[in-house]
Amino acid sequence: MYANTSSRLVLGLLSRQTTAGGRSASSGTAVCKQRALWLRERACLETPRRVVTCHSRARSASQPTVDPDEVRRFQSLAGKWWDERGEFAALHAMNDLRVPFIRDNLLNVHVARHPGKPLGGLRVLDVGCGGGLLTEPLGRLGAKVLGIDPVGDSIGTAQLHSSRDPDLRNRVCYRACTLEELSAEREGGEEEEEEGAGQYDAIVASEVVEHLADLETFAFCCNHVLKPGGSLFITTINKSNLSYALGIVVAEQLLRIVPSGTHDWEKFISPVELERLLESNGFSVQSVRGMLYNPASGAWSWTNSTAINYALHAVKVRDAEESASHPEGRS
Repeated sequence: MYANTSSRLVLGLLSRQTTAGGRSASSGTAVCKQRALWLRERACLETPRRVVTCHSRARSASQPTVDPDEVRRFQSLAGKWWDERGEFAALHAMNDLRVPFIRDNLLNVHVARHPGKPLGGLRVLDVGCGGGLLTEPLGRLGAKVLGIDPVGDSIGTAQLHSSRDPDLRNRVCYRACTLEELSAEREGGEEEEEEGAGQYDAIVASEVVEHLADLETFAFCCNHVLKPGGSLFITTINKSNLSYALGIVVAEQLLRIVPSGTHDWEKFISPVELERLLESNGFSVQSVRGMLYNPASGAWSWTNSTAINYALHAVKVRDAEESASHPEGRS
């Protein structure tokens, strides 16, 4: 009964959204490009408490992305990742949207050269991978995927589950670490050649940024470990009155779709704010799409509204000298 009532509530509220409730990727990009220079100039004047991009080549991330409270929360859930009817059921269902979203956007950039494995030859970093719910399907598409997560028990769950599939043996691996630790390794000369700065064709951070302590550090580190022209994929929750009502009150307190306390509305970020952050850290946002979860059917669908959930695809902008050195463009 609650599920059916909530479904009608979701659809009813969305139907009343004005055009201001959503936004197009093109209009947001125009606004961000106009403000990008101002943001960079302002960043140079800010105190060191936030990571800025004025001299990104000469500095490392100075603030941790991980919130200790979030780590403790997910530590208690580490053994439940692969229960498709449990606390992470909505994330299992989200693969029906996010896997094709990642695959199709990567294929727009990289020509598929491996029959049956469209992402063959690509290196993907799954940030905040949890138990590997998204890592594994990307590996099955042929990508070589590294999943990282600060919760060691979640990494253990991911390793155990992937070990049962021989097809993933040489495609998927996991590490218990943070994004900033991985980013800093190359500068410190601590890691093997295949890891660290500028080594990944794509980064995936799905349902992650709303749990982070510092988004500036996150954006900087993503830029640092991506190859020029590499893709960044994010799914997250908008910071709106509707997202509070449905994402926290309904999803957590009424329907218990996710455990109570999973989300902090203050950490949510709107598509406009996220695009501005990424543009000021060397990315160009290519698309933003709204997502809608139906608690009655347990299924996700694309929607024109970004008022609740949304998916974003951005590309690391090539430096002028890199573009000149590689006039043939991306492979």
